[in-house]
Amino acid sequence: MPENKGLVLVVEDERNIADLQRRYLTREGFGVHVETAGNTALAAVRRMRPVAVVLDIALPGMDGMEVCRRLREEGDWTPVLFVTARDEVMDRILGLELGADDYLTKPFSPQELVARVKSLLRRAAGPQSDPVRRVGRLALDTGRRTLRVDDRPVELTTTEFNLLAFLMHHPGQVFTREQLLAQVWGYAGYRDTRVMDVYVSQLRAKLGDASPIRTVRGVGYSATDTTR
Repeated sequence: MPENKGLVLVVEDERNIADLQRRYLTREGFGVHVETAGNTALAAVRRMRPVAVVLDIALPGMDGMEVCRRLREEGDWTPVLFVTARDEVMDRILGLELGADDYLTKPFSPQELVARVKSLLRRAAGPQSDPVRRVGRLALDTGRRTLRVDDRPVELTTTEFNLLAFLMHHPGQVFTREQLLAQVWGYAGYRDTRVMDVYVSQLRAKLGDASPIRTVRGVGYSATDTTR
């Protein structure tokens, strides 16, 4: 039996899908707890403190988007992977704007689900030995995973933090959306690169005029180096 890698909360009202997710996650060393409704999922997150939440959107009563919204409002930034039959761009963008960290559309391979969960946890852990990176009015601590602007703490989602950290550690370099998706999410070939624009927009809204991210028209994004 592999070493336990922490508890994953699976929120899925279709029993066969939940059982499949449980089986594959368990094989990889995760503990798994299943909930079938949004209100009980919220209570389970508060009670069990999972390392990640695999969250179906179409739930009875409170749907998955509302669950995610309430978690983020409470300051709970547990990594959330949305699982859904919806494949519309606006649905994906809405989920990401609510604070989800990744999005998987049904039908999907259970091996891909496991890979996505592992990727979320790697990004959440981050490099532990990096020093605080200061750019302009920003101080990014990748060890403690905190960001301060003018010495004021700013809350970021897991993916927002990783995107900002990657750009700040490569100042002046220009990256395409595809390159950023591969670096930040840990896999390439994502079908819709517009989700990266959503994250950049969210970061700029939170950082205001302290944001170091600049758009390179026709290419992608880079971070200015204002350390000197």
